[in-house]
Amino acid sequence: MSIPSVDLDEFLSGDAARKNEFVQNLGKAYEEIGFVAVKNHGISDDLISDLYKYVQQFFSLPLEQKKQYEIKDLAGQRGYTSFGKEHAKGSEAPDLKEFFQFGQTARSDFNEVIYPENVSVNEIKDFDRTLAEAYRAFEKSGSALLKAIALYLGLDENYFDDFVYNGNSILRSIHYPPITTEPVSAIRAEQHEDINLITLLVGASADGLEILSKQNEWVAVTSLPEQIVVNVGDMLQRLTNNKLCSTTHRVVNPARQFWHTSRFSIPFFLHPKANMSLRCLENCIDVTHPKFYDDITAGEYLDERLREIGLKA
Repeated sequence: MSIPSVDLDEFLSGDAARKNEFVQNLGKAYEEIGFVAVKNHGISDDLISDLYKYVQQFFSLPLEQKKQYEIKDLAGQRGYTSFGKEHAKGSEAPDLKEFFQFGQTARSDFNEVIYPENVSVNEIKDFDRTLAEAYRAFEKSGSALLKAIALYLGLDENYFDDFVYNGNSILRSIHYPPITTEPVSAIRAEQHEDINLITLLVGASADGLEILSKQNEWVAVTSLPEQIVVNVGDMLQRLTNNKLCSTTHRVVNPARQFWHTSRFSIPFFLHPKANMSLRCLENCIDVTHPKFYDDITAGEYLDERLREIGLKA
């Protein structure tokens, strides 16, 4: 399945007609599928190449070295999380992955709860710098997409700006190791929906991503190398009272002849500040679409979900 593709340059062009067409195409894709591929996303090829290079170097370190970056009591929100710790909501089987998370370094005008410090990796020169640079690039692209989403929802274009500036976004580097024994399941990452507003995924080193269609069929997702895949998360679905779809997706095992290979994936989970209300928007509620969710803040919802997936006690 080739998911719908949009060109972010159209939105940023300064031409009202092209901008509106982008907004409508993006919104329609998110209502019908929940996933879209974005061209001209503003994250340079060199940065993407460096990001994957250093991430692969990190996961190639011996386990005892990686585990020194696994910090207890951070619920996996910074640093390393070892293999088999996380599971999908509603599943007891652990996902077949290890990951490293890099979070927000708040600007000086941030007066809320201080975020945990990022975990610095000593063995790999430029690892920390590259993750920090990639974080800001993803944040910028994601913020532009949220402006388009705001317009589609009939909101002010800058509706999300204050919520995501200094927001609690996460850059996650994932390693699915080679399969060395007959797996219990054919799934590397069980079916799930993302927690956040939107997720930006730049390149994965191998196939495997599938989404659940409205016909209840699993369909492999493909996009061109110069595109990033951006999907709606549960927070945005909740805010829009199900107008925009947080589509179920999973990562499946490769064919047997590729079991010896690793898979790497680097999603950026765009979160707002913890105090953002996820109360359903009034203009997304009507007689045929009554309010579906109770009121909750983004921080409360994140805590709830971290417990459900086994990262927080």
